[in-house]
Amino acid sequence: MTAKDIVHGILGITAAFILYALLSKISLILPLIIGVFSILVIYFAILRGEIFGSITGAVCGLIQDSFTLGVFGIFGISKTIMGYFAGFAAKRMLVIPRFRLFIFMLVLFSGELGIWIFLYSLIFAQPLNTYGNLIFLSPLVSSVIGSLLFPFFRKIYYTRYNEAE
Repeated sequence: MTAKDIVHGILGITAAFILYALLSKISLILPLIIGVFSILVIYFAILRGEIFGSITGAVCGLIQDSFTLGVFGIFGISKTIMGYFAGFAAKRMLVIPRFRLFIFMLVLFSGELGIWIFLYSLIFAQPLNTYGNLIFLSPLVSSVIGSLLFPFFRKIYYTRYNEAE
């Protein structure tokens, strides 16, 4: 991990934070359906590996936890696990083609949602508010958006990364 990686991570997390806040202002449902932080975590995990993915996941998860009124750390744990597995799996298989990337993201987002629901059910006695089951659309919507934006983000990252060298 280099200083450039850390700067890119901070800039990416800042951009995701701003986008998440804007989505929250538009509608309370949008940030639940569009996993802005999760897309960023997978993006960095694929490009920089499982350690960078898990660190990014922990930071993004804790930031997302700060937006909620629940127990602090549930998003942090689920995104850390997702970031690690995204980087681990991306090193071992080719995930860049768009359809593979979509399936890869769909599996990761579904796993993250499953971990989050499991942790939520362990901690809280009340049932989960699924907002009319809209929360279950999150893996699909985030996978579509993430797989469509990934080539754009990759081009920006590699262009800036190579210019800086």
